[in-house]
Amino acid sequence: MADYMTALFFKYLNIKPHKPNWEDRDRFVLSNGHASALQYALMAGRGYFPRAELLTFRATNSRLLGHPSSVMLPGIEISTGSLGQGLSVAQGMAMGCKLAGKNELTVYCSCGDGELQEGSIWEAVMSASHYKLDNLILMVDANNAQIDGYVEDVMRLEPLVDKFKSFGWQTIEADGHHMQSICESFELAQIRTGKPTVLLFKTTMMKGCPTYENIPGWHGRPPTPEECSGMLKELGFDETYEEARKTLAEDC
Repeated sequence: MADYMTALFFKYLNIKPHKPNWEDRDRFVLSNGHASALQYALMAGRGYFPRAELLTFRATNSRLLGHPSSVMLPGIEISTGSLGQGLSVAQGMAMGCKLAGKNELTVYCSCGDGELQEGSIWEAVMSASHYKLDNLILMVDANNAQIDGYVEDVMRLEPLVDKFKSFGWQTIEADGHHMQSICESFELAQIRTGKPTVLLFKTTMMKGCPTYENIPGWHGRPPTPEECSGMLKELGFDETYEEARKTLAEDC
């Protein structure tokens, strides 16, 4: 998710990090809340909190929990992590914006493809289309991987494009690792068409680390310091894991 989420947070998401409760902000819901580390990294990059705080991730008394908490951290719209529920929340936010006459605001929601196996997802999909919520943009991390294996083996989802179209959604496919393709898809999604939009981003788990790419087992296991050093090297960084932590700790 890192590539298209970076584009979202730094180019398209209308927010004010110094005023996290700004009334006219766009909303972002991380329905696949287990990806919280990425959201925290992006929030730190945008200035919500110092980057050094990232080192407290999942530590006792940290604001950076394993799943995002709106109680603990300003800038988190809703506590998430129970898969299948975030899209319904985002759909409600989008409807609320419409009812308040704030049609210029956009609600973005992130889901994993494995999450789409939840029945509540499709109830929200049907409702959003019925109410013509063209201010709702769903981003799907279509990497064919979930904690129990490959999505196509656990519970097949295809044909996703046809399914979303049949529910009345504007459906856009994009390479989730190609920045031009990513930006073009976001630009199309900004156009109000009377339909909600789904961006199906084709991605590869652990992209950029060939030794570890496309292995579902990494969905639920953190790397050791040695493995992390190897990943950093494959990504093109010169620092080891410990050196990178030291650099981050000094970033105040």
